[in-house]
Amino acid sequence: MRAFLFTLRSLRARSGRSSAPHPLFWIALLLLGGTVTLHAALPPMGLLPAAIIDPDMARADYVEQCAGCHGIQGSTAPAKLPELRGRVGWFLCTPQARAYLIRLPNVAHSRIKDNQQLADMMNYVVFGLGGASAPPDAAPFTAEEIARERQFALSTTTLSAERARQVESAIRQCGAPASLRLLYPGQKG
Repeated sequence: MRAFLFTLRSLRARSGRSSAPHPLFWIALLLLGGTVTLHAALPPMGLLPAAIIDPDMARADYVEQCAGCHGIQGSTAPAKLPELRGRVGWFLCTPQARAYLIRLPNVAHSRIKDNQQLADMMNYVVFGLGGASAPPDAAPFTAEEIARERQFALSTTTLSAERARQVESAIRQCGAPASLRLLYPGQKG
């Protein structure tokens, strides 16, 4: 923010203008403030497990493979997609929900063929983006678990029903919040 203001002041000084800032300055400042506010409203990132071999690669894989739909920060609202930030960790609370995450078509059929690399990316998602929603005793995904579960990819016709089933299980068995039923916080019916 300071760099932004400094740059604008420098440009004004070079142009020899000493009058009040241009109206576009205030619009840019308002927009910048809005994005800072939105970013600040997201739940905090969680700690990544030591099992991730290369955290930078795991994040880069997430950005390349998932962020186009789920957002770079794991926040999708108001898109009709599940928000990951501060929520996806709840899916680690039962073996069936863990398997569901790996069986999602875009995960199971990912262009990432190396199972350890995919495990690292999924650990970035559930522990990093999931933050406090990941149970404290949850084990990280392993290459073996990825190899086993990705063989049973879900079809796109069963995704909504299967997600609803896993969400209800997480609410009932693990104390996940009822808001997990929504694709993103604040979703309108």
